[in-house]
Amino acid sequence: MAKQSSGAGSAPAAKPASSTSRGGGRRKSTGGARTGKAASGSESVTRQQARRAKRHDRDTLIGLYREMLVARRFEEKAGQMYGMGLIGGFCHLYIGQEAVVVGLQSAITETDTVVTSYRDHAHMLACGMDPKGVMAELTGRRTGYSKGKGGSMHMFSREKNFFGGHGIVGAQVPIGTGIAFAHKYLEEKAVCLTYLGDGAVNQGQVYESFNMAALWQLPVIYVIENNKYGMGTSTERSSAKAQELYHRGQAYGIPGMQVDGMDVLAVREAAEKVIPKVRGGEGPYILEMLTYRYRGHSMSDPAKYRSKDEVQKMRTERDPIDRLKHTLIEEGYCDEDELKAIDREVKNLISEAAEFAQNSPEPDEAELWTEVYTEAEAAE
Repeated sequence: MAKQSSGAGSAPAAKPASSTSRGGGRRKSTGGARTGKAASGSESVTRQQARRAKRHDRDTLIGLYREMLVARRFEEKAGQMYGMGLIGGFCHLYIGQEAVVVGLQSAITETDTVVTSYRDHAHMLACGMDPKGVMAELTGRRTGYSKGKGGSMHMFSREKNFFGGHGIVGAQVPIGTGIAFAHKYLEEKAVCLTYLGDGAVNQGQVYESFNMAALWQLPVIYVIENNKYGMGTSTERSSAKAQELYHRGQAYGIPGMQVDGMDVLAVREAAEKVIPKVRGGEGPYILEMLTYRYRGHSMSDPAKYRSKDEVQKMRTERDPIDRLKHTLIEEGYCDEDELKAIDREVKNLISEAAEFAQNSPEPDEAELWTEVYTEAEAAE
């Protein structure tokens, strides 16, 4: 279920977004997948997703499943390599939140732009960046996207319109607002997806950005990834009206919507509803994604501020990959053997990325002095 705010007050729950209809390829159900628990209302989360799946063809659904698996397996490997001492510095894993970025990125175009915080590996992959280059950067190698000088939190790809990766809480929000300003100034029909966490929503620069975006009707979508904890502090302890962060733009007339961020199809549905509005000149929008991270804030966080039972309950009942797997099998789109084959292919892809990273050379010491300042060019 998606809740919606008009910017001037609460509105009824959003109607399902329009989408492509299902194509061929549906197969008889083989069973065996876990049944989801009840969500809001009488319809279970499993039935909600099955209903949404009918708006998509088989290839789209399997593509979303594969993209989430790529993000999950990459992060699992990154965690393993961090434990082996192959990745240094900070490392913030995205495990559990995959449906958010995969669902949103599946609905944008190549001309749209993306900027996010330091929990950024999955965003890079969803933008189409090569897992080899991302893993090489994590391990500080010359073949990384920032030549081994940026690490986990500072990777960019102009080719893929990915503008980082930012280590300062909330710092990416004014940057995303500025990118959206550029889109409008240059008369580009492009949208900037600006991701931020629930821990950043109380930052002053966030509200300065909201004001500017609303004042100039900028094509920016602020995606609040609410995973319930800002570092080790729950949203209930840190944020007023913590259950309604999508209302945070009301003072500026920015509409918002709250979405089940553990359902990739709910995320895509919301994106398909909102992106055309923003692209069409209706101004900024806030999407609050209710999601959950299974690991600590970073690899150094033991996450003792929550119980193991809480984490296990989310894994068992709401895991975004398992939910889509259940839908694919139970609704007859494919069988379990096909999904296992996809998992094997993805694991091989990530293993190759890890091997590539470990076999790549470290940066030359001379790189310490490069790209500190941009080269000045004389005006013609």
